[in-house]
Amino acid sequence: MESNEISFENLPKAVAHLVSEIAIIKLLVEVKQPQQVPQKRIPIDITEACQIIGKAKPTVYTLVRKRLIPCYKNGKKLYFFEEELLEWISKGRKKTLQEIESEATADFKKNFRKTSAEFNLKSKL
Repeated sequence: MESNEISFENLPKAVAHLVSEIAIIKLLVEVKQPQQVPQKRIPIDITEACQIIGKAKPTVYTLVRKRLIPCYKNGKKLYFFEEELLEWISKGRKKTLQEIESEATADFKKNFRKTSAEFNLKSKL
């Protein structure tokens, strides 16, 4: 419905049209997920990297020299990306005793079945 068609006589039609349009817009807004703005990968220097991982500069230089930490070098400067550092930290997670025990039990059960089946086969021959 165009704005030049609105008059006192067709005002109820115009209001009904606007109500339906608002309902459609409301539905679209409710359904739409919040837009995630892609973060720019901004490199950080060694000072910021030290703060993120909680290590001293000489320690970070040693980790870089041993190629244990993700980094980039341009000329004489080292650069890091915060996401990569956080991922590097999370990969170093130590398992709890309970996790180690459950994995060991699962491996033992799996291997026990294999060895007992092989033993039964050999004894039949």
